[in-house]
Amino acid sequence: MEIYWLLGIPLLGGLMLAFWGNGRSAPEVNALFSFLTLLAAAWLTARIVADGPMLTGGEGWFFIDSFNVFLVALTAFVAFTTSLFSRPYMRIEEEHGRLNAKRLRMYHASYQIFIGAMLLALTTNNMGILWVSMEAATLATVLLVSLYRTPAALEAAWKYFILCGVGIALALFGTILLYFAAEKILGSGGTALLWTHLNGVKAQLEPTVLQLAFVFLLVGYGTKVGLAPLHSWLPDAHAEGPTPVSAVLSGLLLNVALYAVMRSKVLVDGALGNEDGNGMAGNLMMGFGLFSVVLAAFLIKRQTDVKRMFAYSSIEHMGLVTFAFGMGGPVANFAALLHMTMHSLTKSAIFFAVGHATQSAGTQMMSGIRGLIKTNPTIGWGLMLGTVAILGVPPFGVFASEFLIITTAMHEHPWATPFLLIALGVAFASIFGKVQPMVFGETELPKLPYQPALTPVFIHLGLVLMLGLFIPPYLATWYRQAAALLGG
Repeated sequence: MEIYWLLGIPLLGGLMLAFWGNGRSAPEVNALFSFLTLLAAAWLTARIVADGPMLTGGEGWFFIDSFNVFLVALTAFVAFTTSLFSRPYMRIEEEHGRLNAKRLRMYHASYQIFIGAMLLALTTNNMGILWVSMEAATLATVLLVSLYRTPAALEAAWKYFILCGVGIALALFGTILLYFAAEKILGSGGTALLWTHLNGVKAQLEPTVLQLAFVFLLVGYGTKVGLAPLHSWLPDAHAEGPTPVSAVLSGLLLNVALYAVMRSKVLVDGALGNEDGNGMAGNLMMGFGLFSVVLAAFLIKRQTDVKRMFAYSSIEHMGLVTFAFGMGGPVANFAALLHMTMHSLTKSAIFFAVGHATQSAGTQMMSGIRGLIKTNPTIGWGLMLGTVAILGVPPFGVFASEFLIITTAMHEHPWATPFLLIALGVAFASIFGKVQPMVFGETELPKLPYQPALTPVFIHLGLVLMLGLFIPPYLATWYRQAAALLGG
């Protein structure tokens, strides 16, 4: 029952807002549906924690375990806090003439459909429906990225659609190959793509076909993760879309795409007999992940647009998570799951602060944003603390997850450690050097006439700080269970 509430609420919200999403109360309705989705996610999470994995829906069309319910809870929470942030933000955009009532209706409806599509991708047991839901999320975000209808926004949306469309087509081919391998063992029909069935017979699946399928799945879904060299859509989409869309793209969509990769990795590791996680799939993920970290770190230094800079930071951190998952093993998987959480909470908080900063300055160029600590201390401190957190400064949680990843790399893959340390050092110097004058520089701009809604920023950063100092035992157990499900 919980799963139907979880998926039904955003679908109903999307339909309602598609017809009545241009009223003055639409932002509140959007936030209400997001809150109800969060309650449904909490209900489902409590059920899984208490009773263990759950297979439900006809012949087992939905499967929930510690790994995906963790992402369901994270997705619902960030979606809710982003809806709270978008209430005043989108109204100010309307007052500035950048949006009208019709576009706001499309924004609110697409937002709910996007959240629903991601939750379906996380909870479905069918690898084919996983592909369909990822495509639905892509189409919804194309509408969100193009919301301003400027030439740059339309170009970014088109680029996003083409690149991710090609990626999702490759993922479809990988899914077909997966079905081809499974059909010989499980027989024809939709049940041959049920992940629980595939996981049960993974040792009997043809290894060569599984290897080829994983290459297509990694490249296809990796495009949506933003892994280099398939990343070029991501900075444009962040820079030209509304800031709430940047928050959910960085904080949520990238995680869901990586989730699809990890479900596939478990199968190919089983088919190849690499239950410890160190095999062909892991090596590919380590290669793509390390390349993404290094490339993004050096590209950050060249950025002049604040949203593009933090978009490249997302590429860097998702590369780090992919590298950790590629290493495999209980510690690396634990660190990767922790880093996914820290990155989602911190990066969405940063985009909340950046959104208000760019609105008040009237530009996204960092050279035009100065002295935030004087014009509005709340925005200034929110951006500064978020930046310090995402750069891995202790005692924030990003430091803990990065420390675990790097020490594991030192122990198991020492050749990669210098690349990671150099890349993280370059990213730290570049981002801190660019944000510091934005916050503490001299400015002649007057103080903001209104108090921005930055409660979500400090809620997120408070959680990141708490998890850096102390991970509650039940949460640590949850992470360990999820890490064990990924092998190693």
